[in-house]
Amino acid sequence: MRPITDSRAERLPMSQLSRLSGVNAETIRFYERAKMLPPPPRTPGGHRVYDSTHLRTLGFIRRARELGFSLEEIRMLIWLGGPGRATCREVHQVAARHLEDIRAKLDDLNKIERLLAKTVAQCSGKAEPDCPVIDILDIQHVQTADI
Repeated sequence: MRPITDSRAERLPMSQLSRLSGVNAETIRFYERAKMLPPPPRTPGGHRVYDSTHLRTLGFIRRARELGFSLEEIRMLIWLGGPGRATCREVHQVAARHLEDIRAKLDDLNKIERLLAKTVAQCSGKAEPDCPVIDILDIQHVQTADI
């Protein structure tokens, strides 16, 4: 795909913006309603017309979502100035908090992985009604075992 220049990207219909950004049209409208993407001007016929700023902002949002940032975190990053304007100092606090959340989730996932691996190892795999995997999934069984 050839690079986008400002002259090619100044008047993009939604379908072209969607294709270039990899974000579907309904999601683009959602980001507009959520005040994450500025409302585009409209043609006399009422069609939205986007420009390179919209395309860049959508790319920013898409990449941030891929990295696990929440909509609120992305909204904050955009509010701070978005791509090309926010300073590293301003963004650091949001990113550091997100990194802490990711590390906490990784810790939780590691605990889950160890529990599931241990339970699967205890499972005989035979046609028996007593199964350790089912037992850890059955909340009533877990609560009874703790009593």
